[in-house]
Amino acid sequence: MGRRPLRSTAGGNLPSELGRFIGRGGELAQLGRLLESSRLVTVTGVGGVGKSRLALAAARAAAEGSQERYCDGVWLAELATVRDPALLELALAEALELTDHTTRPPRTVLAEHLAGRRLLLVLDGFEQLVDECADLVRELLRRCPGLRVLAAGRRPLALDGELAFPLAPPAAEEALALLAARASAADPAFAVTAENRATLAELCARLDGIPLALELAAGRLRTLSPAQVLARLEDRFALLTGGARGGLARHRALRTAIGWSHELCTPAERLLWARLSVFAGQFDLDAVEYVCAGPDLPVEDVLDLVGELLAQSLLVREETPAGVRFRMLETVRVYGAGWLESLGDAGRLRRRHRDWYVGLATWCELDWFSPRQQEVAALVEAELPNIRLALECCLDEPDEAHLGQYLAGTLWFYWAGCGRLTEGRHWLDRTLEPVDQAAEYESSRLKALWVLGYVAALQGDATASMSALYECRDGAAQSGNPVAAAYAVHRMGCLALVSDDMARARELLGTALEQYRAAGELNSNVLMCQVELGMALAFLGDLPGALALCGEVREICKERGERWTKAYALYVLAYAALDAGRRQEARQLLTECVAINHVFHDLVGLVLALELLALVTVAEGDAAEAAVLQGAAEPMWGGVGLQLFGSGYFNAPRLMCREQAGELLGAERYAAYEAEGRELSREALVGRALSDPRERGGGVPRQAGRGGGGPRGSRVSTGAAAEQPQP
Repeated sequence: MGRRPLRSTAGGNLPSELGRFIGRGGELAQLGRLLESSRLVTVTGVGGVGKSRLALAAARAAAEGSQERYCDGVWLAELATVRDPALLELALAEALELTDHTTRPPRTVLAEHLAGRRLLLVLDGFEQLVDECADLVRELLRRCPGLRVLAAGRRPLALDGELAFPLAPPAAEEALALLAARASAADPAFAVTAENRATLAELCARLDGIPLALELAAGRLRTLSPAQVLARLEDRFALLTGGARGGLARHRALRTAIGWSHELCTPAERLLWARLSVFAGQFDLDAVEYVCAGPDLPVEDVLDLVGELLAQSLLVREETPAGVRFRMLETVRVYGAGWLESLGDAGRLRRRHRDWYVGLATWCELDWFSPRQQEVAALVEAELPNIRLALECCLDEPDEAHLGQYLAGTLWFYWAGCGRLTEGRHWLDRTLEPVDQAAEYESSRLKALWVLGYVAALQGDATASMSALYECRDGAAQSGNPVAAAYAVHRMGCLALVSDDMARARELLGTALEQYRAAGELNSNVLMCQVELGMALAFLGDLPGALALCGEVREICKERGERWTKAYALYVLAYAALDAGRRQEARQLLTECVAINHVFHDLVGLVLALELLALVTVAEGDAAEAAVLQGAAEPMWGGVGLQLFGSGYFNAPRLMCREQAGELLGAERYAAYEAEGRELSREALVGRALSDPRERGGGVPRQAGRGGGGPRGSRVSTGAAAEQPQP
């Protein structure tokens, strides 16, 4: 769990500019000046006028020109797909690449992380949550003096100190240049000539120069002449320029452009457009074919229809880690949603959308226990906006609460394995609110309960964890569900493990493992149970038993292509290797462990592996590098959870490393190296941890530990109170 922290060598998360930014030089300069004088600037204007692109261009300019002011980067939070107010703070934390496993309110986490940093935060598409967004921004600006916010939306946030920057459509020459550039991209043979210039200028004027309208028109210039486009716009859509009384002309012009594109679509294209509006964010072709196809829209026609909507600039094609995906601009999506409502088919399409993502989660859970783990993680990450919609759909219907419980529980691997504990807790709590449901759906409730217990345990919330797990265990006994009973006992053992009750952890985890085997259950959870039992044995001093259990898990993972659980097995094996004085073997095991945990954003596994690696490093004789690694790992604990932070067993390597490296370096030099580590980004830290110690250089002279003067054969403490290095 855990992504790159705010202090990043990448300087933020701004996307690259896909198309050339045309014109707007004056507005860009003015916006830059406003950012110099105010901590909150909001670009406002009609949909499609170019607010987002101007804000991003200004943000890129700020990142390049104000590196001292924004030394912690420039970060973009795209909020258009967020509709649940409870997810606003989580979406912002996600954009900032923060991870927090504790039960602290996300707003507190955001404020604490931003408090000592100097950065620019870009908020785009907040209109649907304007009040909640304004409240959050107000508090963050008040508590974080180094924060500046650049927002882009159809209305200001209406906060004290806010400078609004109303964005008008571009001037006539810039509008013509934009139209020509986009038309040339669609058809390289297109050119502005003396013959068509006046017609194109008139077309720009009729569309009020709104960039989105111009881009839609440019798509039509691939098949129609400028005169034909203008004629159709004037002759067939004059009624669309009316709109509501008192409405702005540019609002009417945008609706004219979208309505005109809609009218020029075939009936099948219009139907697909309307049905695609049920998606949020990105989606892939398989989802489109399942959700949108039907007797009136044959599945074999969907691919060609998607191609036509792409050609008309109504869809955008994007390459992602999860493969080729499509996205509909929000203004275009809203137009299609209106048509879907008018067709009376919105409810059915939302249910089909929900069913697809329930099925997708089911397959992803199965595929998690396979060589496709990393692909599954990327897919669920890409589909999160749609999964949220599916969960909301389940919650909207009281009789379908069981589907929400099943979906939230099925995503356990994502909540626990990919840095989403807080969001997972949100959905699990919400789906479990209804207590009266048919007995036939009891298995869904039991699954959600043990997953809630697991998530709460990792958050350090022992009370909520035990409550959910006891309820799951009792419900499993009453309904005769041995698999759910095994999961409940397993997670009770997990809670005991992170609570330093190793004897009880050994007992419960051993019982759960027997129950899993009796039920014929084998997946990542079962293997994790075996690893956790190995951890308990190792902490209790039974290293041979721990080696046997985790060695077997390592072989099964190799056979099955499972990597996430394997990383925890490697941690236990490295613990045993270091205890036996096999430092090189321990390093090899831990570097693989670090690499895997980083891929899956598993912050718990990553921080544990890094701290054990720091202890290996001081045992190898490099106390300075050990202090750097320790300093880099320590801030991660703030997001892991107080329960783990207070564990004498899990934190013994950290305490031993600090003592041993401190003795070799002295308090002042140790503190300097530790401070150097705290400045490392997550990417830089992982790169450093994976580097060959024989080739490692450094900007700070390392005078201690290079000659092998560190402790030899340091044994890892196996007791909660045994924090002193052993000879």
